[in-house]
Amino acid sequence: MRFPDPRYSTSEGIVAVGGSLQPENVLAAYRRGIFPWPIEGLPLVWFSPQERAILEFSDLHIPRSLGRERRRTELSFSIDRDFSSVIRACAMVPRAGENGTWITPEVIRSYTELHRRGYVHSVEAWEGERLVGGLYGVDSDGAFAGESMFYLRSNASRLALLFLIEHLSERGLDWIDIQMMTPHMKMLGAKIISRDLFLEKLARTRERRLKLFDAPVALS
Repeated sequence: MRFPDPRYSTSEGIVAVGGSLQPENVLAAYRRGIFPWPIEGLPLVWFSPQERAILEFSDLHIPRSLGRERRRTELSFSIDRDFSSVIRACAMVPRAGENGTWITPEVIRSYTELHRRGYVHSVEAWEGERLVGGLYGVDSDGAFAGESMFYLRSNASRLALLFLIEHLSERGLDWIDIQMMTPHMKMLGAKIISRDLFLEKLARTRERRLKLFDAPVALS
């Protein structure tokens, strides 16, 4: 699938309508700053909003209570240990003002295949052997887009995010795309930038060809 320049999207940020969630289409979209957003009853919609939320690691603000929790936590964290459970748990998270979920079975199949190929990754938070939180996102040539989070224990997903940021920082990355602003991400220091600035930032980051994760692991 060939995507048009996202700068010429509609005022709502719609770049294209139709196509499928074939892994090749999804990856091509992320490389251009576009992401799919399945809406029940409509053809597949591809977005690149005029305003984009990002978190620059230099702006990261860790609230005192979260920092205290981070120092005291007995949770352990992993990368790509149980992607399947993470994405399914994210699909079940109730979201204010929404019925159902955009993480449809088709999304799960596509992103699971991209995980198998090494483009989509998960972070897990464990309480012993129990999965209690996590998140997943897309690595498009060394730029990372966070997709969704879940938690079954207070602060588990937030601590998983801090674990991910530390990991990405060690690999040379200094920001992540979070697509849409949320109160939680704003509290951590996320900000809104224009689409043009975002696309420039994405292109520069992809040119660096950072290796954010190790070779693909066995599918979980």
